[in-house]
Amino acid sequence: MRQPTYFISHGGGPWPWIDDMRAALAPLEESLAALPSQLPEPPAAALMISGHWEAPEVRVMHGARPPMVYDYSNFPPHTYEITYPAPGAPELAEKAAQLIAEAGLPVALDDTQGYDHGTFVPAYVMYPQADVPVFQVSMLESYDPADHFRLGRALAPLRDAGVVIIGSGLSYHNLRLFGPDARVPSEAFDAWLGETLARPMAERTARLIDWESAPHARTCHAREDHLVPLFAALGAAEDAVATRVYTQEMVFGGVTASSWRFG
Repeated sequence: MRQPTYFISHGGGPWPWIDDMRAALAPLEESLAALPSQLPEPPAAALMISGHWEAPEVRVMHGARPPMVYDYSNFPPHTYEITYPAPGAPELAEKAAQLIAEAGLPVALDDTQGYDHGTFVPAYVMYPQADVPVFQVSMLESYDPADHFRLGRALAPLRDAGVVIIGSGLSYHNLRLFGPDARVPSEAFDAWLGETLARPMAERTARLIDWESAPHARTCHAREDHLVPLFAALGAAEDAVATRVYTQEMVFGGVTASSWRFG
C-alpha cells in the first residue's frame, strides 16, 4: 500500500537521552511515537532526508549497517555513546539512486555515511526496537527548492514499495535566536507555512519555492538546511492533503514548531 510522507521537526540534539529536554519536548515525543500507527501497514523501510546531511550531488546511504554520526556538541558524554542499530536498506538505496538518476539529478551511492542525529533521534522514538530498516538521502548543498521538489518527485515511486519518506528538519531553525525573541517570527512563519500547505497543489508548490517571501523567512531560517527536507517530502506526495501532526509553542523558550503528514 502507498505510504504517506512526512516533514517532521526533530527537536534539538540528542534530546530523548537528556531528562529535562525530553520533558520539554514531550508533545514532540508523543507525535513521533504515534507515527507508526498512522501508516497503512508496517513500512519496508524509512527513508530519511535530514537537515544534517548535504553534498554537491545527491548521496544515498548504501551501507547494510550504517554507523553513528554524533553531529552535535556540548552535550553530556553519554550522548556520544548512543547506538541505533537499525539495518540499512542497500537494495532500496540502489533503487532510489536509479530513480534520482532518471530524474536528471547528480547522484552517488555512499557506503560509509552513518546515521546523523536528524535521523537516529526521531527513528529511535518512532521505532525504539530498531526493527525497521533506515536509510538516508542527502540534500543538495545548493538548497535549491525546485531541485528538492524534483528529488521528492523522483523518490515518489518508493512509496508504493512500502517506503515511508520522512523529511527531518525544523519548521524554525535559527541557532542564534531562541528564547522570547523567537516567538513572533516563529509564530508568523509557522502560520504562513500552515496556510501554504493547505492550498491547492500548484499554488502551494509555487509559494514554497518562493519561501523567502514568507514573513520573517530569513529570521526563521538564516540557513535553510532544516527547511529543505520539507521540499523533498512534499515533492514525493505533491498532490496529497497536508495534515498537521504536531505543533508546540514556547519550544526552547519561545519557538513555535510544527510537523506535517502528506497523504
